[in-house]
This record gives sequence, structure tokens and C-alpha cells, in this order.
Amino acid sequence: MTAMRKIVAAVVREKGAAFQIEDATIGEPRPGEVLVRIVAVGVCHTDIIVRDQYYPVPLPGVLGHEGSGIVEAVGPGVAAVEPGDHVVLTFQSCGHCGPCESGHPAHCADFFAQNFGGGRKDGSTATCDGHGHALHDHFFGQSSFGSYAMAHERNVVKVPKDAPLELLGPLGCGIQTGAGAVLRAMKVPAGARFAVFGSGAVGLSAVMAARIAGATTIIAVDVTQSRLDLALTLGATHAINSREADPVARIREITGGGADFTLESSGRPEVLRQAIDALGIQGTCGIVGAPKLGTEASFDVNMVMIPGKRIMGIVEGDAVPKVFIPQLVDLYMQGRFPFDKLVKFYDFDEINRAVADSESGITIKPILRLPG
Repeated sequence: MTAMRKIVAAVVREKGAAFQIEDATIGEPRPGEVLVRIVAVGVCHTDIIVRDQYYPVPLPGVLGHEGSGIVEAVGPGVAAVEPGDHVVLTFQSCGHCGPCESGHPAHCADFFAQNFGGGRKDGSTATCDGHGHALHDHFFGQSSFGSYAMAHERNVVKVPKDAPLELLGPLGCGIQTGAGAVLRAMKVPAGARFAVFGSGAVGLSAVMAARIAGATTIIAVDVTQSRLDLALTLGATHAINSREADPVARIREITGGGADFTLESSGRPEVLRQAIDALGIQGTCGIVGAPKLGTEASFDVNMVMIPGKRIMGIVEGDAVPKVFIPQLVDLYMQGRFPFDKLVKFYDFDEINRAVADSESGITIKPILRLPG
């Protein structure tokens, strides 16, 4: 019988319910798996929308998918990491479909099952509650809202031990998504005119990445002035409060006809329309904001077709995490990617306050510190 390790975890038991800190247990790693002692974990928009069942992830379960920690144990066959390594946990992918094999694991053909299935592919889970009942886990291949997480060799990324481990978890999803959308997916070049709709953690990461890429016009759009003010310190050349001005008209004015690239990070269909309309000739709009499944949006077909505009879906920045996350760590350590300015730390048992602060806009990127 597999030995079970005692842990604490934040459990969601039903749609829209508060996270409950519970005693639980976790098993030992199977072949290819990596048991990680979680040091800290970011709170992401996707955790919140899954709690609210925008995506049909089975409950009760343990969410969390921006974990950072220390490898505790590895299963048979694992060669990429060993106990004691510092790691960031990221999304899971199958590793053998066409997109994975061609360097696009974020568009894995099995992405939904791998990340939202609620357990291993065989239906088993690694985690049980205090009464011995199975809890759905393996959320994004990790379920890191707990003191330990069961990940896989494919979705653990080794990072330098001199980097601040408790800060690094959000590189596994939100920060990677915004920065990767600019640097990996859309490949924004030097001299480009770029605008981001939504200045949360994803949008502001895109602003910093656009500055690294050498974009000469970087426009942040949001309804919260404090976030726009921060965007200007992180590299934005212009900020538009869309409660006070028409962002499409202002972007066309600032750019002299429209942006080369826009990024929609709010998940609101009406904002996506603005991001498409704000493009210039042959401009590209990237979509990273996640609404409820089944959400539809509209646009003027001729005003996309005739100017040759492109609309691009982007997941996780289209990044290869084992390559891209260490690059982001290097950029941070060099002072060129100061994503720490987006962060506020909370104790693990303050998870519901952290979520509420994220939903209200008080905190851009909450990070929970695990005890011990």
C-alpha cells in the first residue's frame, strides 16, 4: 500500500464556495511524477473561475497552479530534477501530440484533460481528505494550493537557487501568459505599436515584455487608474482609462491609424471587439482573457478581412516553459522584468481574502506563503 504523507490543502467543495483549509494526505510519486514541497503559490484568475465552475472541473478538489517549491521526492524514470532542486510548476501537456512535438505544448491536443480533468489520466488522484475520501487534484498537473503537490517531470521547471523562490510561482501561468503572448506567440518586434486591454497581472506582464521587445509605442488600457499609473512605470508610453475615453479612438489617434498588435486579457467580449477595432492594417489581436465556455463575440467581418487583420488565440503565451521560465528568471534577476511590483504576499490561511482582493482589484497578483 502506498504511504500517505500528511499535508494541509485549500479545498473547494462546491460551486462558488469558499476555500477551506483542511488536513489531507498525499501519496508517493508514481513513474514520471515529482512530489514538491510548496513554498508559495500564486492566485490566478483561472483558480477563481474554476471555483465558480466556468470550466467543468470536478469537485471537491484542490486547485492552485502557480506553485513554486522544493523537490521532495521523484518517481521512477525521472531525470530532469532531483530532491532538493528549486522548481516552478507550470501547465501539463502530453508530450507526444503534434503541437507538443513541434514546440507548442500550450496548445497540446489533450490540454483540457491534462489540466482540468481532476486527476491522472487513469482517473486516480494523489490526494485524500482527512476522512480518506479522494479529492480531485492534478489541476494544471499540480494542484498547488497545499503544502505538497504531485506534479510531473514535464511540468516542473528547475530554477537557480539564488533566485527568490517564493516570488517565482506566477511565472508558471499568469506572468508567462502575458510575457509569452508578446515575445513567443505574437513575436512583437522592435519599433512596433502595441496595446493591451486589461492591466492586471497578465496585461502588465505584457507591457514589460513589450518594453523588452523594443516596442516604441506601448499602450495600457484599463478602468483602474492605479493600475494604469503602474503600467507607466513598467514601460507603457501611454495609458487610457476606458471609463473616461474611447480606447479605440485614442489608440488610433496615438498610433496614427491603429496598433500593430493588441492583446485582450479581460475575458470580456465587448473588450475583445475594441481590441480588434483598434488594430491597424494587417494588425494582430491576441486573445488570452478566459470567459465562460460557450461565450461568443462579434466583429465586423469586412473590417477584419479588408485590412488583413489577424485574430489569434493564445494559451500560456505559447511558451515552452522549460526554456521560457528560466529566461524570465534571468530577466528579473537583471532588473529588466520587475514583476515583483505586481505582487502582494498573504499567509496561506488568508486565501479567501487574497481571492477577494484579486477579484476587487485591490491586489494585482496575490501570492500565498505556505507554512513551514
